[in-house]
Amino acid sequence: MKKSRLLFLPLFLALLVVLAAGCGGGSSSSVPADAVATVGNDTISKAQFDLVLSAAKGSYKHQGQKFPAVGTAQYGQLRDQIVTWLVQQDELTQGAKQIGASVTQNDIDRRVNQLKKHYFKGNGKKWAQALKASGETLPEVELQIRAQLLGQKIYSKITSGATVSNAEVRSYYEKNKSSLYMVKATRPVRHILVSSKAKADQIEQQLKNGASFATLAKKYSKDTASAKKGGSLGTITQGQTLPPFDKAAFSLKTGVISPPVRSVYGWHIIEATGPVLPAHVTPFSKVRAAIRKSLIDQKKSAMATAWSNKLKKQFTGKVHYQAGYQPSTTAAAAPAAPTTTG
Repeated sequence: MKKSRLLFLPLFLALLVVLAAGCGGGSSSSVPADAVATVGNDTISKAQFDLVLSAAKGSYKHQGQKFPAVGTAQYGQLRDQIVTWLVQQDELTQGAKQIGASVTQNDIDRRVNQLKKHYFKGNGKKWAQALKASGETLPEVELQIRAQLLGQKIYSKITSGATVSNAEVRSYYEKNKSSLYMVKATRPVRHILVSSKAKADQIEQQLKNGASFATLAKKYSKDTASAKKGGSLGTITQGQTLPPFDKAAFSLKTGVISPPVRSVYGWHIIEATGPVLPAHVTPFSKVRAAIRKSLIDQKKSAMATAWSNKLKKQFTGKVHYQAGYQPSTTAAAAPAAPTTTG
């Protein structure tokens, strides 16, 4: 099992960054004594806070670090992160319920069993040993799993209607054909690079007399990487190399060796080992699937952002904190609109 830890933010999934709702609010005497915050009609208990705090302590211990003392700035930052995350998770849970998404204990148990099977071939004893070694408890792991599954279910639910028409795919291709799908000319070449023209002239003459290009490249070329391959640069793209080299490489007839060509690196003897593959536009049929996926992903991202913004507005002014638990980022803003976190 991968020994990942719960903290610090951002946690679990990148998509939670998109889905995370703001958690602004103010202190309130209406928050129960055994709670750290209320989110609408929900209560976040101190027991929930203590569970995540325990995970943080385990993380510090696992990494060989001293846990920050209560009252220090480091502890305050950690407390703020925990409370903020708990509020976010509650907001997400309430939002998920509104769209018919939820995470059950059966969902969590299935994921735990998947982890056991994947990492330990279902061996419960090894699983327990791994938890102990990482400093995590099962409730802490289940908390992390629940957050992962919640994010996945919300994202899946709110983006299920994302579709892209054939016309949209074709339109995108036509608009971006010249900028995204134009393939420059290419050609396979090899070269020998030396420091002086006199040496390059000597090599050129040896090649004209029938010497092996590959043998001379391995013996003389300063370009050690290509020299090992007989001077081969593989297939180069027009405009990829320096202008003098590029001009010679793409003007030679196939199989013809160039006279010495000077660049900032020295003198090159170039051979075009194959024909030029002319510049061309990638056919629509080859990029259609990739375009469709990209456009659908864009629509899903927009749908997730819209849902997140709606959720933030829903909880504006409806989050309240127990004295001593209000995150500093929201304390400064209260009672203004929620601060976006994540």
